[in-house]
Amino acid sequence: MGKNIFTKSELTRQFIIEKSAPVFNRKGFAGTSLSDITRATGLTKGSIYGNFKDKDDVAVSVFKYNINNLVSFLSREIGQGETPVEKLRAIPAAYKKLYKNMVEFGGCPLLNTATEADDTNQTLGKLAAEAIESLKKTIANLIVSGQKTGEIKREADAERLSELVISLIEGGSFLSKVTGEKSFMMNSLDLIEELIAQATG
Repeated sequence: MGKNIFTKSELTRQFIIEKSAPVFNRKGFAGTSLSDITRATGLTKGSIYGNFKDKDDVAVSVFKYNINNLVSFLSREIGQGETPVEKLRAIPAAYKKLYKNMVEFGGCPLLNTATEADDTNQTLGKLAAEAIESLKKTIANLIVSGQKTGEIKREADAERLSELVISLIEGGSFLSKVTGEKSFMMNSLDLIEELIAQATG
């Protein structure tokens, strides 16, 4: 049998991150207390501080964990497309698949963090901005690739379209979360599909 490549400390740290992730996502950085983290993990404050410097350290690690999960899921879905347009269409389709789990998890972790961290935690705010920029670049690159293959019209503005896609995803997610109405998110994703169709040559 092979040895576990992770140390006990690393496993404990990962356990804390995974158990704290939905708590931070629902309650936010400011709303999550150390007591919330100990309650979610079943560990003592000493165990938490033995693995993280402070609550900020936990929050940053949780955000990176949440975003990594989201990016990994999107990458798998996009990767199933063979052409740039198929890959683009996979993005709204992926969020439709993800919607139920996202609601149960407390909403989109990127949106939740970006909305709150702008005023409460500069590190989290910066990480959220970087994640948004990365997603925007991925979408824009797919549009440019589609233009090179002739699938997408030359006059399509990759920068503008990629920003619209992100705005519709996050805006729809926010309104669905606030109202409890799934239609906000689904209508936004349907509109993204229409925008992609309009851009195809």
